[in-house]
Amino acid sequence: MKDFKIYLSLAMLGLILYVVAQYNKPAPINWQPTMYYNDKVPFGTYILYRQLPQLFPGVKITNTNQPLYELFHNKTLAGSNYIILAKTVNINKHDFGEMVNYIKSGNSVFISALEWKGLMSDTLGLETNSEYKQKSIGLNFTNSKLKQADNYKFDREIGIQYFSSFDTAHAIVLGKNELGHSNLLCFKYGKGSLYLCANPLLFTNFGVLNNRGADYVAKALSYLPYLPTQSNIYWDEFQNGDIVDDASPLRVFFDHASLEWAYYIALFSLLFFVFYETKRRQRIIPIIEPLKNSTVDFVNVVGQVYYEQRNNLNIAQKKTLYFLEHLRTQYFLKTTLLDADFIARFAKKTGIEPAFALDIINHIKYVNVQDQVTDNELIYLNQLIEHFYTQSK
Repeated sequence: MKDFKIYLSLAMLGLILYVVAQYNKPAPINWQPTMYYNDKVPFGTYILYRQLPQLFPGVKITNTNQPLYELFHNKTLAGSNYIILAKTVNINKHDFGEMVNYIKSGNSVFISALEWKGLMSDTLGLETNSEYKQKSIGLNFTNSKLKQADNYKFDREIGIQYFSSFDTAHAIVLGKNELGHSNLLCFKYGKGSLYLCANPLLFTNFGVLNNRGADYVAKALSYLPYLPTQSNIYWDEFQNGDIVDDASPLRVFFDHASLEWAYYIALFSLLFFVFYETKRRQRIIPIIEPLKNSTVDFVNVVGQVYYEQRNNLNIAQKKTLYFLEHLRTQYFLKTTLLDADFIARFAKKTGIEPAFALDIINHIKYVNVQDQVTDNELIYLNQLIEHFYTQSK
């Protein structure tokens, strides 16, 4: 017993040390692009979002998680800029129409994405490609005031994407790579402009932490008009699928992979324990047979009794009484006197032929005055009554 306690203590100590080591182990770097403004991973936009007040002093930053149509429709948003940084941009017909109206009013929109879909992409003829053979390709501006003597170069292939196709008749090329492919475009609409960049990863934490990257991003965004007393910048969350911050207490577990696994293991272990214990301890539920409907058996017994007694007169009288009761309750006929007036009212209310009504009543009166009823007379009476039920339905 003593040895068992020692082994158990050592096992518990080892488990505690393992959990502490796993909890304090540095998390592997997540290189997946999220473009989320609250993500501190390399390809999140945490830094740029919080540097916007430095790039545009005095400007109000407004987050929006609405489609462009809902935000711009029947609204006047003058003197503002709209920024979309996303993995995929999908702007449909209605959103694009409202966005163009917003730009024509003197506002500007800046969009950068890895993938372009929807009507806007089709209208502007946008297609992208990548310089796969170039791990690090130089980028630069076409404007002589912004162009650098040495091209901007970035690690991890964040600048290799470019526009392989676009509406050259209306586009103004603002930036190219060293192979002459365009990566930064401008489209004019009325008093405003639409700016498109094929390299969204340049605007992520990994891109702006580099001095050259920060300079490139600042110059690219400098195309947006800036009026300190009037400007407003809208940061789009809808196109990137951003969600509201999780306020649940469980977010602590889900923010750490080790704690998340521990949570799921504990949860499934508890469910397994409950299921196993319930299965072991629950008393067997006895099978209760439903009550048997004995109506048919009862009718068969009664019928057999009458059949064996061969009392046709009794059966005929009971069928007659039941039939007349049916006429009283269903058709409100007085059956005290079965005369010609009754027969006329009987035929009219039930909708049967007068001759058939006369036949039934005559046979009923005939049976009631007999001392004995033959099988044929009983069968005929039954046929008349059953035929009446069929016709009266």
